[in-house]
Amino acid sequence: MSIWIIFIGFMILSWIVSMTLKAKFSKYSKVLLDNGMSGKDVAEKMLRDNGITDVRIVSVEGQLTDHYNPADKTVNLSPDVYSGRNISAAAVAAHECGHAVQHAKAYAWLGFRSKLVPAVSFSSKWVQWILLAGILTVRTFPALLLAGIVLFALTTIFSFITLPVEIDASRRALAWMSNAGITSYQNHNLAKDALKWAAYTYVIAALGSLATLLYYIMIFTGTRR
Repeated sequence: MSIWIIFIGFMILSWIVSMTLKAKFSKYSKVLLDNGMSGKDVAEKMLRDNGITDVRIVSVEGQLTDHYNPADKTVNLSPDVYSGRNISAAAVAAHECGHAVQHAKAYAWLGFRSKLVPAVSFSSKWVQWILLAGILTVRTFPALLLAGIVLFALTTIFSFITLPVEIDASRRALAWMSNAGITSYQNHNLAKDALKWAAYTYVIAALGSLATLLYYIMIFTGTRR
């Protein structure tokens, strides 16, 4: 019963953080940059200021779909960020370029995360089916559940490795935005607040994944007594 209370708690907390994040970005999207730069302009300048010339900036469909792809060296910005000329757009664009800077400077945590991507992609595709089959056959074939736990542990480790990567990208973005004059004394804290709430989503996801992993471990060890 207690584990279900924890799960429900995480679901509610995740919903609160997600709704707050959307509200923050919506609110700060109404605060225009003093220099009138778009998210694309901000991204181009941050890359240029960091001496990065081999990364492309592209627009992708969706909302909050922004990401940096180290495989093809692209900063992918959603339409609202790509064309937006506000604090939210600038913060997101700079954050994603923060990942490009990490890549260029061989930031260790980003490299570690990138190496795990193939294994995590495989795990994400099959882990739920293996765990389900493992739970159904736990008394006759416990090794299957154990295999599922190992695969799920990979995704949990990945979610925790993601935390320093995301926090560092925001740190780089905020420092550059202030030094480059993208944000002013009046609006810099708004960009900081937006990226802080974005980071919270990763924290909740990591803790939720850990709680789920412990739940599966409890099932496995409970049948081995």
